[in-house]
Amino acid sequence: MSYRIFIYILGIVTNFFGVALVINAMVGAGFWQSLFIGLSDIFGLTVGFWNGATQLVLIFINSWLIRKSPEFLALIPLVLESLALDFWLEIGFAQVNLVGAPLVLRLLLMLLGIVFIGIGIALYLFPQLPRSPIIQVTIVISHRFEISLRFAQTLIAIVVATAALMIGGPVGIGTVALTMFSGVSIQYFYSSLYLTYRRFLPSQNKEIVTSRI
Repeated sequence: MSYRIFIYILGIVTNFFGVALVINAMVGAGFWQSLFIGLSDIFGLTVGFWNGATQLVLIFINSWLIRKSPEFLALIPLVLESLALDFWLEIGFAQVNLVGAPLVLRLLLMLLGIVFIGIGIALYLFPQLPRSPIIQVTIVISHRFEISLRFAQTLIAIVVATAALMIGGPVGIGTVALTMFSGVSIQYFYSSLYLTYRRFLPSQNKEIVTSRI
């Protein structure tokens, strides 16, 4: 169990390192992060706080959509993700300022961020521990309205990015790039790293079959 928890936390930390890279590239953030940054700029408090507050609301929205009790285990990734996001933005990248940096450098930083996001989410999914409400909402909407996961994700991206744009969030080329390529990055690293994860999985946990995405 300790191995699975370690990989789970490592995945969250790696994912939000990638998110922070994309944000600091200043070419637009992911649609959810753009919303959180916009809320932070308007109302104060940290981006991580708004990440947590939004996902707390999503716990109840997901519950309402599937007509089941709220999944309070989702509070675990909610808290961990909010802390990881604030750590990278408020401490890890606190002194980073790429205003005036060449566009090519910032685009490369954005692409590197997408790579780390792919690695991080792949690691995060392997242990089959509680998933964040942001990930769950795509699955819930897909099942509730009988549409594909890709279409559900596209609808969410449009709605959230529009809301972020309306409140001044950093919607830009980075937002489009993440929407288009983050899924590809996740799938690639999920497939590439899965056997390595299984190789080091303690024998008593071998019966836990990690679902494919």
